[in-house]
Amino acid sequence: MKFKKKVLKNGLTVLFEERDVPVTTVMLAVKYGFAYESAQEKGIAHFIEHLCFKGTETRTAEDISSTIEGIGGDLNAFTHEEMTAYHAHIPSEHLKLASEVLFDIFFNASFPEEEIKKEAGVICEEIRMYRDNPHMHVRDKIKEQLFESPFGMNGAGTEEIVRSLRREDLFKRHREVYVPEHTIFCVVGNNSFEEVVLLAERLLIKRKGKRFTISQVVKMLKDGQEKRDSLHQTNLALGIHFPSLSSKQRYAAELFSSILGEGMSSKLFKEVREKRGLVYGVKTGIDAGKAYGFMTIWAGTDPIHSEEVISLCKQEFEKMALLNQEELAQAKIKVIGNRKVGAEGSSETALRLIVEEMLGDANNYYKYEKFIQEVTLSQVRALAKKPDFATFSLGP
Repeated sequence: MKFKKKVLKNGLTVLFEERDVPVTTVMLAVKYGFAYESAQEKGIAHFIEHLCFKGTETRTAEDISSTIEGIGGDLNAFTHEEMTAYHAHIPSEHLKLASEVLFDIFFNASFPEEEIKKEAGVICEEIRMYRDNPHMHVRDKIKEQLFESPFGMNGAGTEEIVRSLRREDLFKRHREVYVPEHTIFCVVGNNSFEEVVLLAERLLIKRKGKRFTISQVVKMLKDGQEKRDSLHQTNLALGIHFPSLSSKQRYAAELFSSILGEGMSSKLFKEVREKRGLVYGVKTGIDAGKAYGFMTIWAGTDPIHSEEVISLCKQEFEKMALLNQEELAQAKIKVIGNRKVGAEGSSETALRLIVEEMLGDANNYYKYEKFIQEVTLSQVRALAKKPDFATFSLGP
């Protein structure tokens, strides 16, 4: 492992992992996302992400995409609760060009007026696309059952909010947030640290920003239901408040989720699908950041089996309090192995390094196996005690 880190004079953090394969991931992340937004502006971070691809003072939208794709790379971005990240996956010899494009769209996006209304329409179609996907919709809605507004709201916002956002509001927020002191630049690939730092120093802009704080995360528990005549299956989601990434229970939570509902060897899969044949899919997933954490259990089933599936999922969750040492030991092998397999991809490594840096220290990424091995049986069992669930169902 060849990892290095440097904080430049203007506050930008540079992270680098050297690899032998001739492929590099370049990622720029700003410490700003859905969680920083008020109810009235929910969706502004996501809108900004879209507009950063619409041109700069020196590049058109077509220039941006064709430059990266023309060298065999791909370019994309995502917005989450506590960050927005832009990334390019490229042949390593094109690091300079990819970095120039990423820094340009990240810091110098021009937000052409003619693109605002058009892109609002694109985002509204994205909102509708996720709403029309039952699996994705219930995962969005369970968050609304677990947290009060504005944190509980869908990060993309509503069509009404998206269409009300004006260029001056979007541009102003971009210039306040997208500044070096709020930014992490991460490169994972077959390059040198000296080259990466030199590029960062040469491409940086001088701009002071404004510090925003995460909106208050207010927990709650509600049950929700939605009916659609066009559906034949009921999609179910159970949600429970779980440790955040800043919690000491973070790694116990990861092991808990893996044992309960990740993969065909999980307890839920074996009990609900293999033993009883009530579902095609059932699984768990954790969504967590520095300021929040929750676990979702999802299942798709015939409407007549909904209550039974919910009951079984709750029972399997509570039975985790009886977990034995052998099961925990096997789970540790599994999650450590999953991390190693996932780390083969430079993009996943870059993202995880950035997340750990946002939490305090990117070096903790390399201590993952140690932290997992230190988790005790009592720590995992404790997460199963006195569970309180929120639920949401979407069906015919």
